[in-house]
Amino acid sequence: MSYHGCLSNLDKGSRFTYINRAMEDKTTNNLNSRDGHGIVVRKCQLPAVVSDNSLVSYLEKIKTFPVLTEEQEKKLVTDLQQNGDVRAAQVLVTSHLRLAAKIAMTYRRYGLPLADIISEANLGLMQAVKKFDLSKKVRLATYAIWWIKASINDYILKSWSLVKMGTSAAQKKLFYNLKRIKARLGIYDNKELAPQEVKAIARELVVDENDVKEMNMRLGGDKSLNVSVSDEDEDERIDLLVDKSQNIEEKVAGRQEAAYKKAVLQQCLKQLSDREQYIVKNRLLTEDPQTLNEVGEKFGISRERVRQIEEAAFKKLQQLVLLAISVKK
Repeated sequence: MSYHGCLSNLDKGSRFTYINRAMEDKTTNNLNSRDGHGIVVRKCQLPAVVSDNSLVSYLEKIKTFPVLTEEQEKKLVTDLQQNGDVRAAQVLVTSHLRLAAKIAMTYRRYGLPLADIISEANLGLMQAVKKFDLSKKVRLATYAIWWIKASINDYILKSWSLVKMGTSAAQKKLFYNLKRIKARLGIYDNKELAPQEVKAIARELVVDENDVKEMNMRLGGDKSLNVSVSDEDEDERIDLLVDKSQNIEEKVAGRQEAAYKKAVLQQCLKQLSDREQYIVKNRLLTEDPQTLNEVGEKFGISRERVRQIEEAAFKKLQQLVLLAISVKK
């Protein structure tokens, strides 16, 4: 699979164990060549960290890739975007592998193979290279930091426990802060928290006390559900579990309610001006919102004016939605 193919597959949710994929190269010459930007292009595969045992050699390998100047970076990004230049993509990635590894090292305390964490960091870097454009008005390294951390965080959340940790804001907050707060309170084991400890942690993180109890239990390690509750009791843990899943009627009702709300929102959006619709959709209704500066440049207005229009359009949209719902009732 080519590097270009790797980038395309990221949109499909594919995860790669290793980053070592063959680069598109129609020549058979294995010697280094110098491209039109004066940058040495190595006609080779991307280095991969296969296991923790190969970590030292991997770190030594990525040190050999040169750091790009701002001008070199701009030319490579332009070549990638306008011409689909795979070599440009390769150089952009390899020149930032040290950044990905440095960030990955800060996640060693989570007890997962460092090789896997670095691989996930590299996936985030690849995604950043794919999505980066010069209109961001920042260097690629600055832009890539978010994608690298997001990729690592997602991997850790999915891998920490056999039972998924969950991805709500409260669960993420607890996942990354619970151990630190427990240590500050002098709690160094994984036993059940006392009521006052639960309250103190919940208050500090502004989360529900039940979420604190559940996360503390999960961070204590995966336990078999077939273990007896006590020496005197034959009941197993699995016998005490409550099925919290929705029944069929609740699921159907939930889908219908979601579809109705989406239809109402779309109908109300049509009542806004074209400019208001654009700002609301690209600032509030997308996972990758545009900045105030980006929207301002599109319409030739200041970032403050964009903020004012956004605020007014949001209030107008709220009123339209509430009106539509009240009419239905």
